[in-house]
Parts: sequence; structure tokens; C-alpha cells
Amino acid sequence: MKKNPTYHSLGDHSETVQIEFDPSRISFKEVLDIFWESHDPAVRSWSRQYMSAIFFHDEDQKRLAVEMMEREASVLKQNIFTEILPFTEFYVGEDYHQKFALQRSPDLMREFRIMYPSFERIVASTAAARVNGYLAGYGTSKVLMTEIDSYGLSSSAADLLLSIAKRPGRLQCIASTRS
Repeated sequence: MKKNPTYHSLGDHSETVQIEFDPSRISFKEVLDIFWESHDPAVRSWSRQYMSAIFFHDEDQKRLAVEMMEREASVLKQNIFTEILPFTEFYVGEDYHQKFALQRSPDLMREFRIMYPSFERIVASTAAARVNGYLAGYGTSKVLMTEIDSYGLSSSAADLLLSIAKRPGRLQCIASTRS
């Protein structure tokens, strides 16, 4: 295995995300449900770099991932190309790959630079991850409205996020206004 891969020198690694979750709030099964709903596992990746994979940490996670993959294959009546592999090590991508949509919004990025003293803290921030997702067009307006005040944004930055999310082709229409 190549140590410390980079985007331009991946070796035998794949691009992926590492999801940290609180099992008292969301179960591993619920995380897997989101995974299966979020992509087409019957499409074979054209390269190892972009393969579909679940990395398990213990035998219970492996068993559940295999069961759910078999369920997906049964429902789709197609081969599933998602690999289920043991977790070994995770390497964080280069800074320019982190919070990509957020980095393309200078005003919102400025807010996070004020809140967090280092870029690593922005990368680790749940609020920054949520805002990045909304800027990229993911999530629902209903959830955004319920949690936007928890992000720590100024009123002007929150209004900016809402205005971006309201653009056609973005999230579902935001029906209510922010108070």
C-alpha cells in the first residue's frame, strides 16, 4: 500500500469519505441506508480511484454491510459492484479538495475562518460540512431551516446561504423565511 497518497499519485488507493457518527443518534444501518440510496451500486466504476466501497471496522459492520448489499442485489436484480473491505487507514485529501463548495463562496468561507483558527478545524467542523453540502445542492430546505441557526453564522452569512439555496435547481423551495 502506498503511504500518504495524493490526488495525482493515488497508487492503489480510492477517493472516499470517512463518516464519523454517533451511534446513539444514528445507527450504522441508517448510515448504510443513506449510502445505498445515494448512488447506483449496479454501475461498475471505470477505475479504482472512484470505486464504490464500504470499509468496515468490525465483524458486525461487515455482516450488516454484506446483508444490505445482498438485499440491494435482490431488489435491483442486478450485480452489485460495491466492495466491502476492512478499514485499514484513512488519508485526508489535500486542502483544495476539502469543503470544495464552501471554498468557492468567499463570504461564507470568511465566516468559518473567523470561527475556526485553522483550516484543519474548518475541515473537521460539522457546521462547515453541512454548509458545504447545502452549497453543493444537497439536503432539504426543511432541514436547512431547522438547523441553520446552529451553524454559528452571522445573520448576513445565514441570509446568503439561504439565498444560494433558494436558487433554481438547488434545494427544494424554501417556503418560510428566516426569523
